[in-house]
Amino acid sequence: MTGKQQLADDVGLRRYDYGDETVLAADIGPGRDASVDVLDDAVIVVVDDEQYDLDLAGDAQAFIRNGVLTIEVNA
Repeated sequence: MTGKQQLADDVGLRRYDYGDETVLAADIGPGRDASVDVLDDAVIVVVDDEQYDLDLAGDAQAFIRNGVLTIEVNA
């Protein structure tokens, strides 16, 4: 994944590389029903009634704060 991708039709996913860490960020928006979970090498994001699976390489942690999804991956 490089640059800007789409997580959902109306949600862009941006990638930022910082040395040995990659950060993926998406502005889901406030007030939407959203959750995120990390399982092995995948991140599962649920926004409203849609589920999105992202395959990752490396240790990851993910969270949603103030309507912004952040996924941090250490290589």
